[in-house]
Amino acid sequence: MPERRLDASALLHWADAAVDALVEHSVEINRLNVFPVADRDTGTNLVFTMRAARVEAGPAAGDGDLAAVAAALSRGAAAGARGNSGVILSQILRALADVTAGMAPDAAARGTLDAATLAETLHHAVRLTVAAMGGTVVPGTVVSVLQAAAGELARAADRGAVPAVALAAAGEAAAAALERTPDQLPVLAQAGVVDAGGLGLLVLIDALTGTAGGHARPRRRYRPAAPAAPARAGSGRRAPGPNGFEVMYRVDDGAPAAMERLRGELAGLGDSVLVAPAEAGAYSVHVHTGDAGAAVEAGLAAGPVSRIRISALQSERAAPGGWDRSRAVLAVVDGDGAERLFSSEGAAVLRAGAVAAGVVSATELLRAVIDTGAAQVMVLPNGYVPAEELVAGCTAGMSSGIDVVPVPAASMAQGLAALAVHDPDREAVEDGYAMARAAAATRHGSVRLATEAALTWSGPCRPGDALAIAGDEVLVVAADVGAAAARLIDLLLGAGGELVTVLAGAEAPEGLVDLLGAHVRVRYPGTELTGYLSGQHGDVVLIGVE
Repeated sequence: MPERRLDASALLHWADAAVDALVEHSVEINRLNVFPVADRDTGTNLVFTMRAARVEAGPAAGDGDLAAVAAALSRGAAAGARGNSGVILSQILRALADVTAGMAPDAAARGTLDAATLAETLHHAVRLTVAAMGGTVVPGTVVSVLQAAAGELARAADRGAVPAVALAAAGEAAAAALERTPDQLPVLAQAGVVDAGGLGLLVLIDALTGTAGGHARPRRRYRPAAPAAPARAGSGRRAPGPNGFEVMYRVDDGAPAAMERLRGELAGLGDSVLVAPAEAGAYSVHVHTGDAGAAVEAGLAAGPVSRIRISALQSERAAPGGWDRSRAVLAVVDGDGAERLFSSEGAAVLRAGAVAAGVVSATELLRAVIDTGAAQVMVLPNGYVPAEELVAGCTAGMSSGIDVVPVPAASMAQGLAALAVHDPDREAVEDGYAMARAAAATRHGSVRLATEAALTWSGPCRPGDALAIAGDEVLVVAADVGAAAARLIDLLLGAGGELVTVLAGAEAPEGLVDLLGAHVRVRYPGTELTGYLSGQHGDVVLIGVE
């Protein structure tokens, strides 16, 4: 088996691969989720937690310092931990940070992980996880799978195995332990599933195995999940039961004795209690309880509390009528004019320009999906949501009991075309298909200003030149925006078209829409042009042709 050095770069590669793998399996993991409560969010929580770890590790990428990358992954996971499974994942990454920080000087200089160090990491992760649970371990959970993997990894290290071989053996042991979980935990046997968190851990180990071996992660045939109850239009979330709230927060400067008292108080208020050290005297706290206020008050008595998250647990889909409306369209837009335009057409709007870097994350998308108050949501990303964020956000929405249908609109021009054919009285699949067809039938492009000198497929450009772009190609280089936009319209209309839509951005010159309207009237009689002052940033003008 080929081997790759498990250095800082490889650790970041694993973090990326882990996010991708968890996204791929999140729905499957969610469906397995019956313990400790069947809230069907374990996979989603793992996705969010691992992605938070990877984002935090980004700034450490250039230093090539293994311990620094591991520490950043740990910080990110602790800050972004979601749910019971997220806190446990944060402890696994904290174990990695602890072990790499304590590596011998010669090993630290090499900056690589060997099989023995990996085994030490997993054993330390077991200790940290058990401590976070208050010393009580329920057989048949993720801890059982983690213990099996740690033991086999240590045995492989004793045999002198390289990391790729040792991790492959650990993965096989974890898979076997996962298959045994229904025999250890009656609730799993009754549901006919394996432990959801254990499957999530196996996905992470397989991703690391692939990284260490320099190849794709092993492709396993995981035990099929029990069929989920069919979703129905208008379905919503059930009212919380006795311990119907998940409460999470961070306690800073918590003394160990105070945190043990907090653990005891939370155990009296509910179950699924986790009190896990994060960093520098801080602790991540998790509990399922029927009295969320009392759980937060107990934390305040232990130290300063921050990052409070309270959510209603949902053990199954509720009866129809739990949502404000049956269907909504959520459009991601940029610009005041675009917000008014899409809102006037009946869409709920998420402003891309209101978030960092103008790119919408899965968390922001999920919140907007939920805020629509609809049981079915058609999402128009309009080019502002990266593919992995779109998948994670829509998956999380579906885990919350919402039927989410992403419509492939790569531009606000395509989004408007899709919105024009939206019909809430059709079946969701039919409505989504019609919207997707309308978006795909709209040829689109944009005009941007060059920020530096470069050589394009259409010739050289200088800073300030107007670039007409379709797809990823620069089709026109012109001295001004009007000329570039007019030429782009000519190219887009080359295959015919009845309607040209022009969305003028914040930097568009005054009178641009009128200029382009006159151009179309003269050159293309019978073709209509509709223009809007949308106010987006980056693209001076967006153009669509239907």
